[in-house]
Amino acid sequence: MPPREDPNGDASSASPSDPVPPPPQQPQPQPAKGKGKKKDEKKDDDLSEEDQALKEQLELYVVRAQDTDPGVQKLALESMRQEIRSATSSMTSVPKPLKFLRPHYGTLKAYFETMPESDLKKYMADILSVLALTMSAEGERESLNYRMIGSEGDIGSWGHEYVRNLAGEIAQEFQKRQDDGMPTDSLKELVEQIVSFHMKHNAEPEAVDLLMEVEKLDLLVKHVDSTNYKRTCLYLTSSSKYLPAPDDMSALKIAFEIYMKFGDFANALRIALLLYDKSLELKPIFTATDDFQLKKQFAFIIARHGLSIEIDDDIAADENEKEALQDIISNIKLSEGYLTLARDIEVMEPKSPEDIYKVHLIDGRGATSSSLDSARQNLAATFVNAFVNAGFGQDKLMTTPSDSSSSGSSGNWLFKNKEHGKASAAASLGMILLWDSDSGLAQLDKYLHSNDIHVVAGALLGIGIVSCGVKSDCDPAFALISEYFSRDESIIRIGAILGLGIAYAGSQKEEVRENLTAFLTDSQVPLEVLVFSAISLGLVFVGSCNEEVAQTIICVLMERSEPELAEPIMRLLPVALGLLYLGKQESVEATAEVSKTFDEKIRNYCDVTLMSLAYAGTGNVLKVQKLLGICSEHLEKGETHQGPAVLGISLIAMAEELGAEMAVRSLERLLQYGEQNIRRAVPLALGLLCISNPKVNVMDTMSRLSHDADAEVSMAAIISLGLIGAGTNNARIAGMLRNLSSYYYKEAGHLFCVRIAQGLVHLGKGLLTLSPYHSDRFLLSPIALAGLVTVLHACLDMKSIILGKYHYMLYILTLAMQPRMLLTVDEDLKPLSVPVRVGQAVDVVGQAGRPKTITGFQTHSTPVLLAAGERAELATEKYLPLTPVLEGFVILRKNPEYHED
Repeated sequence: MPPREDPNGDASSASPSDPVPPPPQQPQPQPAKGKGKKKDEKKDDDLSEEDQALKEQLELYVVRAQDTDPGVQKLALESMRQEIRSATSSMTSVPKPLKFLRPHYGTLKAYFETMPESDLKKYMADILSVLALTMSAEGERESLNYRMIGSEGDIGSWGHEYVRNLAGEIAQEFQKRQDDGMPTDSLKELVEQIVSFHMKHNAEPEAVDLLMEVEKLDLLVKHVDSTNYKRTCLYLTSSSKYLPAPDDMSALKIAFEIYMKFGDFANALRIALLLYDKSLELKPIFTATDDFQLKKQFAFIIARHGLSIEIDDDIAADENEKEALQDIISNIKLSEGYLTLARDIEVMEPKSPEDIYKVHLIDGRGATSSSLDSARQNLAATFVNAFVNAGFGQDKLMTTPSDSSSSGSSGNWLFKNKEHGKASAAASLGMILLWDSDSGLAQLDKYLHSNDIHVVAGALLGIGIVSCGVKSDCDPAFALISEYFSRDESIIRIGAILGLGIAYAGSQKEEVRENLTAFLTDSQVPLEVLVFSAISLGLVFVGSCNEEVAQTIICVLMERSEPELAEPIMRLLPVALGLLYLGKQESVEATAEVSKTFDEKIRNYCDVTLMSLAYAGTGNVLKVQKLLGICSEHLEKGETHQGPAVLGISLIAMAEELGAEMAVRSLERLLQYGEQNIRRAVPLALGLLCISNPKVNVMDTMSRLSHDADAEVSMAAIISLGLIGAGTNNARIAGMLRNLSSYYYKEAGHLFCVRIAQGLVHLGKGLLTLSPYHSDRFLLSPIALAGLVTVLHACLDMKSIILGKYHYMLYILTLAMQPRMLLTVDEDLKPLSVPVRVGQAVDVVGQAGRPKTITGFQTHSTPVLLAAGERAELATEKYLPLTPVLEGFVILRKNPEYHED
């Protein structure tokens, strides 16, 4: 393209008809004869006529740009700029003008240094900045330096690649300036320009990355608009899992601010729940909207998370509204919704343990295993019955049909169990009536008046189970249970204590603390009562970092003698202490220091347990490495702290999919090279990683380990088969367990484990899940995790705890039981059936356009079940959901813009 006329009117110097002074030739080294000559000719021949012309043109501009006349210079630079800007080439090759200007980059740089300060020098700097894109040496950051000298013009006009390159150089420069203690303010303006360019051009992730690099994430809020805020926040929340601490919190807080700014309150609430206790209050989200239906939806999300918050006048002024919200948060509707789902799927018919065992499908000896003690078998049947009919309110063993007299079948089954077996049998009634506290308390009441202490203890535990996660104004559970604290029999006390722990888990209720700390400070109390008091305190104050409770438990650990500390059940005391700091990271450090002064029998155990619980669900890679280090040591006999370390790996790594997969592979290594006490914990750790999510590779590993020569390993593997299949009705696992029941028909302990696992796989007839994650795997319910951790730690010593007389600890799993349903309701909370698509969730973070969020879907009418890793979306335009994540209770509102065709 010909240069434009000189503004000074001296056209002669720029008219293309004039003979052009040839560009000063750089002295060429003489090519070696023969070969080199041909090469040179060939190189020039490769260029088409157009390219040759362009090349000569550009070389002319380079010469002109070094002219003494500023007018000529300006013109040459203008033309060069036009050429560079208009050269759109493919993404894969360097634009032609940049390619041809490459040999002259040095000349231009040298000349630039000699130029006097002027607008022209800035102009030159702009061009050099662009040329530096392809020519500057690695790490020199020339592009950025010239840009800083250059004019303030719009950077976007030079194209995406240039902006991207600048962003990279800014990040390096910022890091260097920080290390050298230099000010970084001069970069801020450029950063703002780049961010605004990225946000306008759908490159939200790049804008966020740059702001994270220069630690100015708060600038993001003013650059997002209603078209891109969702994608920006999705990127922020997803990347927060991989950011080191303080940064992950700040990313989430910025996402929270953006959601609030655009009135996306349901998403803001999810983030507030994730950061709960850290700094974000839930109240501003309620007060930000006047929409009562939306507040009801918030209440459902909070109830699913298991938080108990008080609804005050700020949240809802009207008394009726207040009561309605409090009812939802107290989970009063849970039982009703769950039964609606059961009726819709037609599984209301009660099942007996025999329906689960399916003995007729087993060929051979397993069917006739009468040699075992019937009490142990009946105990197993009790648990299977409780797990399978959980929450249905009727079964074939415990609940009686109303027409027969009260001395009917239930009494008979109860007394088919021995001693502490009766406690579990009575408590199983609580599990069958789960979440239905009114009829549950009525049916359990008759057992409280029994003369058998085990039955009374079981009834107290049952009261706790019925009230699990369901709160009520008059607090019937506390009133009923607290009367029995003064009883002398330790089994009744344990029933009462554990009942309270399950009923008030996560509520941080002061009265419970006063009652339970009384046991811990009393030196006359038997050891088992002590341990269960500590566990219950841990459950009630889970994640609260409550100093007083921590002090009390620490004192117990310090004062006990060595033989007492060697008791198997004592391993649960450090767990109780750890629960107080569940997921609270650094807050545990003071307590961890104190634990180093304990008796060496329990010191390491305590240390590892505290660390693994405090970092549970954080995905902290450094802590996983530390725990793997602990597992690699070869210790003398008698050291037990490697078990909790193995569980700790999966507790920390379960936070995100990548970490979980890597943890599965690390655990495979531990199986091959680890000591026996490590191998015993590996199945449990795998069970926790894939809870209610039967992955085929993990299933195969378990199947292999369930025939292991070591009894503890095989029992743990059998229980874990139950955990990974919990509530899925997985046919393959059910088949494995049936085969195991005939394989172990002579082993009482193993058979008991097989039965428990069978009960778990058919949990709630396949309507429940034990997974502590919900809301699209975004939120981790601390209460559910606390229940799982406690039971898994108890399973580390199967023989003395679960197979001993503390089998009722299995009921602590109630804390993690939740319906895996999607139930759509209208604004009056009546079930409303609409078509939804259910399919495997797809990760769409940072993808362009509007990609599909689910794949391989099927369309069903609600209510529907959601398996692990599935997501649902509405298949109709007629209604709008009040929450972006379709899980649990979802309120639908009629779409005002919808017209029936």
